[in-house]
Amino acid sequence: MFDRRRFLAAGVGAAAAAALTSRASILPSCIDEAPRKRVAFLGTEVRRHSHAQHFLDRLTFGYAWQGTWTAPRVDVASVYVDQFPDGDLSRQRIARHSLNQVDSIADALTLGTDELAVDGVVIIGEHGDYPRNEKGQTRYPRYDWFKQVVRVFERTGRSCPVFNDKHLSTEWDECVEMVDDSRRLEFPFLAGSSLPVTWRLPSIDMPYDADLRESVCVAYGGVDSYDFHALETAQCMSERRRGGEVGIRSVLALRDAKAWERLADEGHRTTRELTVAALTRSHNLPVDGGFPNDRVSFDWARQALPSVVAYFIEHLDGFRTTILLTGIQDFNYAGRLGDGSTLTCQMYLPMPGHGSTTADFFTPLCRHIETMVLEGKAPYPIERTLLTSGMVIGGVESLHAGEVPYETDTMRIAYRAPEGSTFWRD
Repeated sequence: MFDRRRFLAAGVGAAAAAALTSRASILPSCIDEAPRKRVAFLGTEVRRHSHAQHFLDRLTFGYAWQGTWTAPRVDVASVYVDQFPDGDLSRQRIARHSLNQVDSIADALTLGTDELAVDGVVIIGEHGDYPRNEKGQTRYPRYDWFKQVVRVFERTGRSCPVFNDKHLSTEWDECVEMVDDSRRLEFPFLAGSSLPVTWRLPSIDMPYDADLRESVCVAYGGVDSYDFHALETAQCMSERRRGGEVGIRSVLALRDAKAWERLADEGHRTTRELTVAALTRSHNLPVDGGFPNDRVSFDWARQALPSVVAYFIEHLDGFRTTILLTGIQDFNYAGRLGDGSTLTCQMYLPMPGHGSTTADFFTPLCRHIETMVLEGKAPYPIERTLLTSGMVIGGVESLHAGEVPYETDTMRIAYRAPEGSTFWRD
């Protein structure tokens, strides 16, 4: 990670190291224990079921893990909250845990000093009252807050790991700039959705270097919100294909009848089959008297789920990703392999009021944040979220232009996923 002190003369560094070694040899062994890592927490609003509430509670109160209640592995050194709506919980949480509430992002990172005083930064820029642009996107302050963090890093000559909740920004140039900043200043950068790391039913992953040809996710939610979760659901599987990810060339977003008509084209036979396969993993299909009124098929889905938003994405290597946002209330994946077989699963997302009271799918993502701060490296590449952020932008642009293809030559994001799985198995 970026540290201006690494430019000191080698002789000075060696002398300091020798002095520290000599001092350590005469101190009690208990002094050798490393202090706990500390994070700055930046949240838009803390209310019941807001993202900031879910993350702040886990980072201060702990969470259930592997059959026991687990204390946080890092300490929250400071809390910056931007808005205080009716039902605000931030003041109660701050008082309960004797947290240090600050008035600026700079103070959250420096704790009122001239130096970076934390070991990690958690940016939860989701929910709250923020302006919407002409395309219907909410301009959450993720990019602005990230840049304020970067300015502290630049001023102090030091950096630390950063987590950004959900997609990076609503503007592609801003997304790219954020990733470039993390590379330039050499700090671990983790971002994205809880979907890639939550439980899976069944508990499977795409085989590494699989001959995967196409991915489909059937999910729910709106544009510039849950579309991102559906894209991350697909991408965390697609990126494991042979050769890795190479980036995308186009996104076409269609609504309702237009989406179903495109799926009915002969050129989308495999996509239709994968759509049906993904639907068979759902626990929330439309029912009539407690059960679907017919066998799950493409024709049935077209009649039962007329209101959809679909993104048809073409990758640079010919790979296809399709997502369908419907009303089924879960996230279901299907992928077609080169031998004609299909791999399917559900990314389990029990929302509060729909099988959960605590939104436990945030737990593994919080665990990854802690691990990044403790180990100094991100568990999976930031390029995934850079690309899925671009896919969202492409979908929004396609819809805004009248449901025509959004062509791009700037989203050539090539990367390899880690071979090990990072989703919650316990």
